Amino acid sequence: MEMTLIHNERTKLTGNYLNGIAIAIFAVGTFNPLVASIGAEGPGIATAITSVICFLASLALHLASRRILKGLMS
Repeated sequence: MEMTLIHNERTKLTGNYLNGIAIAIFAVGTFNPLVASIGAEGPGIATAITSVICFLASLALHLASRRILKGLMS
């Protein structure tokens, strides 16, 4: 029983860590550049491509986090 609790806590910490990185990548690489370009003429092509790449990386990390959390034991 105790090993199951330890495994679950470690699994949750790993999932939360990955999801935190996903949120940071989204905020810094996607959200911030797009908001910063609102007052300008719009995002340049480099900013748009970087934002899309960061969004996809963030999504991939979030989905990996969800997959890890599926490993929780009852």
